[in-house]
Amino acid sequence: MGDKIKKVLFVNSEIFPYLPETEISKIGRYLPQGIQERKKEIRSFMPRYGCINERKNQLHEVIRLSGINIIINNVDRPLVIKVASISAARMQVYFIDNEDYFKRKQLECDEKGHFFEDNDERAVFFARGVLETVKKLRWAPDIIHCHGWISHVLPLYLKKAYRDDPIFSNSKIVLSLYNESPELCLSSRFKEIVKFGGIEEKDIEPFDKPDGINLAKIAARYSDGIILGSSKVDPEIVNYCETRNLPILPFNKESQENGKYIEEYDSFYDQL
Repeated sequence: MGDKIKKVLFVNSEIFPYLPETEISKIGRYLPQGIQERKKEIRSFMPRYGCINERKNQLHEVIRLSGINIIINNVDRPLVIKVASISAARMQVYFIDNEDYFKRKQLECDEKGHFFEDNDERAVFFARGVLETVKKLRWAPDIIHCHGWISHVLPLYLKKAYRDDPIFSNSKIVLSLYNESPELCLSSRFKEIVKFGGIEEKDIEPFDKPDGINLAKIAARYSDGIILGSSKVDPEIVNYCETRNLPILPFNKESQENGKYIEEYDSFYDQL
């Protein structure tokens, strides 16, 4: 791509200050700002979890972008788009919302630490919600950078269900991998729920065992480049990426701490 990269879409599971500081949420906050400061256009998305205080963070619904219904498991789910600004960074964050999926206060587990039974549906809704909203914005990203397990269905959809859409015809996917729960357990229905837009059984073979590792493998299979965002990414996932001969940017602790990772990520985008 070289110097042709102008637009970068960030698809995040977490962004600080809307959620507490974590490895993922800090990158979700500072990476888009850094890329924007390097004269690229950015858009940033995350789920509107119920623990996010809408009044405090000044979220408001974007009526012109809301109103789409996404059918999951034979049920119409209304897509609501909200937006807020991080004034210090001069950037907006778009929130994917739906009362059934994101009203609850917890991110992925209930109070007893059990994974929500509908995490698979939530991931599907989030991925399709982001892609449909970007289409409505008529904003064609050169790079789509995914962070966090809830974004891991998006590469599959982009390369299979949305591959003929002109908005995404030149989009490359970068997948950041973190030390997330490999024990993430998705329902046995996932293979059926995820099918959409001509996706076939062979496209989602790893979902025979729907866990966090295989979800990451599916995301990697349909990505164009991998960034190791943590020093403790599960070795099975890393090995899988290596066998697919994907470009991989290794984890650099020093760069993460001093902020130079932004320059490294920006250069990685340009190489794809």
